[in-house]
Amino acid sequence: MSIVTVQLGQCGNQVGHELFDILCSDAHEGQRKVYSTASRERFFHRTAHGELVARAVLIDMEPKVINQSVSRAAKCGRWRYGDTSHFSQKQGCGNNWANGFCVHGPRHRDVVEELVRREVERCDRLAGFMAMMSVAGGTGSGVGTYVTQCLRDVYPKSFILNHLTWPYGTGEVIVQNYNSVLTLAHLYQLSDAILVHENDTVHRICSQLLNIKHISFSDVNGVIAHQLGSVLQPALSADSYGVYSRNPLGELVSSLTCHPEYKLLSVCTVPQMPSSSIAYSTFSWPSLLKHLRQMLISNTKMEEGIDWQVRPPPAGSERTRTSFNTSLANLLILRGKDVYSAETGQRTRAYIHQYIKFGISEEDFLDSFTSLEQVISSYKQLR
Repeated sequence: MSIVTVQLGQCGNQVGHELFDILCSDAHEGQRKVYSTASRERFFHRTAHGELVARAVLIDMEPKVINQSVSRAAKCGRWRYGDTSHFSQKQGCGNNWANGFCVHGPRHRDVVEELVRREVERCDRLAGFMAMMSVAGGTGSGVGTYVTQCLRDVYPKSFILNHLTWPYGTGEVIVQNYNSVLTLAHLYQLSDAILVHENDTVHRICSQLLNIKHISFSDVNGVIAHQLGSVLQPALSADSYGVYSRNPLGELVSSLTCHPEYKLLSVCTVPQMPSSSIAYSTFSWPSLLKHLRQMLISNTKMEEGIDWQVRPPPAGSERTRTSFNTSLANLLILRGKDVYSAETGQRTRAYIHQYIKFGISEEDFLDSFTSLEQVISSYKQLR
């Protein structure tokens, strides 16, 4: 199934370009033909001449960034944006959320909806939409929120994932706090899931883990795109029997946003190091999973400097340590060699303590699982 990406504002278009570049490279380098085919179907369509064209709509109230993104994609020679899949004007929103949401959005609604409709009709099967935007400026936040509202109105049954780039704490936009509050408040009523990347956190990853001396927005966007790709690219589920996941947005929503009050998502990845160092490094699944689990527990996005003193409370006890991270749901995605040899048992048994305290043992669960596996096996043997 295919994802239609809507890139909004300067940040959304820059991160979107980095994302498609990584996705195309990964699909091209993939050793499994089925994987590459699934990836390309998800994010690109082919022209009659065999060119890969991103399933994307680019929107900005100023033309500069869109022109740069379209030009850079065409020059790389591996993929490009559609010739008529972008829209811009000559005047921006002045870093004003209201100007984007109340003025520019409604003014250009028909044009934007037509661009999205064309991309949707190029999909054999639509998985949903991913809107990429910043919350600090005017176009990404204001127009982005309005476009999301339009998507919800026109495609009420489709999944919508909003990817938000959170501004630096010392950002240059004096009203970024207003814009951020208005964006998040409205999107919470419209979106199925909201995936957030914080510029300050990604900047520290670039500086402390990737050893980048002079960090640019391109470096920050590259890290964000890499993490998004690790989540959105095809993956085999435990019960898929060799078939790649079909609807990544549906799986994210059903696995992680099981209650409408809890839609905020974040990403933790390991290992985090310069690409030039990977060839000289060795990894083991137990070590990687140990670090990832402690990152989750201590609520940190960086592999270095994990607070190993933070521990989850014992099963059945009241939570007393405020530093312990609380999350409603987690989704583990493993990529690499020998993934089926990874022991993920420590990341299971969620909520089991709530049953144990009333007299149900872990053996009772195991017996029940065994019983139902036998039932499933019996039905499968029917001819």
